[in-house]
Amino acid sequence: MHILRRFMTFLAIILLSGPFLASCQQGDHYQIERVGMLIEHTINDQTWGSKGYHGLLDIQENLNVEVLFREGVQTQQQVNIAVEELSNQGVQVIIGHSSIYGEFFNRIQSSYPDIQFIYVNGGYSADNLISLNFNSLAMGFFAGMLAGEMTETNQVGIIAAFEWQPEVEGFYEGVMYQNKNAKVNVQYVNGWDESPLALDYYRKMREEQVDVIYPAGDAYSLAVVESAMSEGIYSIGYVNDQQAQGGQSVLSSTIQHIDKLYVYALEQLMDGNLPGGIYNFGFTEDVISMGTYSNHVPQEMIDLLDHLIEDYKDTGLLPHQS
Repeated sequence: MHILRRFMTFLAIILLSGPFLASCQQGDHYQIERVGMLIEHTINDQTWGSKGYHGLLDIQENLNVEVLFREGVQTQQQVNIAVEELSNQGVQVIIGHSSIYGEFFNRIQSSYPDIQFIYVNGGYSADNLISLNFNSLAMGFFAGMLAGEMTETNQVGIIAAFEWQPEVEGFYEGVMYQNKNAKVNVQYVNGWDESPLALDYYRKMREEQVDVIYPAGDAYSLAVVESAMSEGIYSIGYVNDQQAQGGQSVLSSTIQHIDKLYVYALEQLMDGNLPGGIYNFGFTEDVISMGTYSNHVPQEMIDLLDHLIEDYKDTGLLPHQS
């Protein structure tokens, strides 16, 4: 009986070890020596791509692993080629620095059981497929509160990339919480980098007296922020602290610290604490924060936002939910 019990225990360990068995150290830790990253566009875009690349460099520095990357990987065929190349180079973890990689990775993950696939903002998962999601409803809410407070025309706008972005709902709710007289103009460009269309929507919003605007996308956020500065209206930056580009017209920014998130995820993975699945991170884990506040924002409003964000970290409840 004891022999049978030991065999069943050993068999359970084998089954639960999954794709990491080959890289497992003593105990529950996983030895990771090479990490690869796929980037949809370029590491030189000064927005999302650049931030992902810096996160990869932080992984290299903080976790003492070798890193490799591929740029301009946008289709299933390109993903297949890049993954095969990285696999042949001994990469054990591949990070897809975009939501598009969820579907691409899901199609091929079973062919690479010894590789852990990680991507951001999606709903695909498997034993060796992890989705890291930003809890962007909350950041949209606090951006909305700021917009609702600072508008003089009671007309605010958000130019989002896609309808599924939780920050859109959050922004609307935050505006309404702070200023029930305000109206929220919402437009979607259906892409992260659609600068011409985003600027078209921006001009239409200006015709409707919008005086605070939140460009919730990648490359086009800079174009909108700079246009808002030139026309003397307010904006709220996205992903990065965009005061360097928009000056004091940028009321604040909702910063996604993807670099910190990647390091955190790899640390958890190496400790055996991040099995395949879908995970959400945000203010509580310090991977989302508000950026530098403009000197146009009253100190009372800054203090209120800081207080409410700390409450949210403690309770998980937004102000209108408590």
